Amino acid sequence: MRCTFPQKTLQEVITFHGHSCPGLTIGIRAAELAQRELGQPEETDLVAVCETDMCGVDAIQYLTDCTLGTGKLILHDYGKMAFCFYDRKSDRSLRVLLRDDARGESEVELNALMQKIGQGKASTDDLARHSELRQSLIDRFLELDLEKMFILQWSNAKAPRPPRVLASLACAACGEKTMESRTRRFDGKTLCIPCFNAVEQKT
Repeated sequence: MRCTFPQKTLQEVITFHGHSCPGLTIGIRAAELAQRELGQPEETDLVAVCETDMCGVDAIQYLTDCTLGTGKLILHDYGKMAFCFYDRKSDRSLRVLLRDDARGESEVELNALMQKIGQGKASTDDLARHSELRQSLIDRFLELDLEKMFILQWSNAKAPRPPRVLASLACAACGEKTMESRTRRFDGKTLCIPCFNAVEQKT
């Protein structure tokens, strides 16, 4: 079933992100699946945990109201095209994972072209073919049934707890105030993470 978000909403997501791409479209469809299964943003208290730092995260933020600043978007960069959604109201949670075959037969060719572009070896024809394949993949993702695009895994896991406001402590090295939970102890002193990394030999 084709993506159910209106074209106007899709364009708003593209504008927010800065460009249209397959990765952004994955995030759009993941958000669509979360809303289908858990409810609309105004009906839920969603928290999203993203297992990638790629383009799709922007779609998750825009469409679900889960943002870094509110503490409702958490990034665990495992390099996986997977997104976990928790609804604090219903105490339900699910994880959606992009299927291996979701990209279809063009994946091998597209990856080869991306490698050539990254190495600065792409011809004009290569660039044109790359653009064609990218648009074709975007269209494919927008048309795929959600069940054919993602593996949906229901979970009994509890939502991450809401963020807490903690005291700020002065770093003994640079003097800058640092949230207590982000400080480190070294040689009897309280240090911020950059100053700790500068003296800790194992980093």
